[in-house]
Amino acid sequence: MADIPDDRRYSREHEWARQDGARVLVGITDFAQEQLGDVVYVGLPEAGTEVESGKPLGEVESTKSVSDVYSPVTGTVAEKNAAVEANPELVNQDPYGEGWLVAIEPSADLEGLLSAEEYAAHIAEAG
Repeated sequence: MADIPDDRRYSREHEWARQDGARVLVGITDFAQEQLGDVVYVGLPEAGTEVESGKPLGEVESTKSVSDVYSPVTGTVAEKNAAVEANPELVNQDPYGEGWLVAIEPSADLEGLLSAEEYAAHIAEAG
């Protein structure tokens, strides 16, 4: 079973969002990185880019496929994780820690996202 920390919220597209002061850190879930396989490239927006909840904000490329990363919140990118762009395997090694993708200054809260329990049920249904 994929690891699903309960200190953050989740999207149905397999992104996580964790409040970090005034910012929201965003990454892909353990389940998502397992489905992708070995991540070989991560493309992220520059700081200052406006992002919209449910819309693509970047992409993750693995040995199997290229997948869009969807923003779980609306706001402005405050920072991208340059370490992940330089070392994409961090997404596989530590998806909830060093493998975070962007920090967003949200213009709305995390309501509408799934709790860890709800996300676990969602991926169980997906089978």
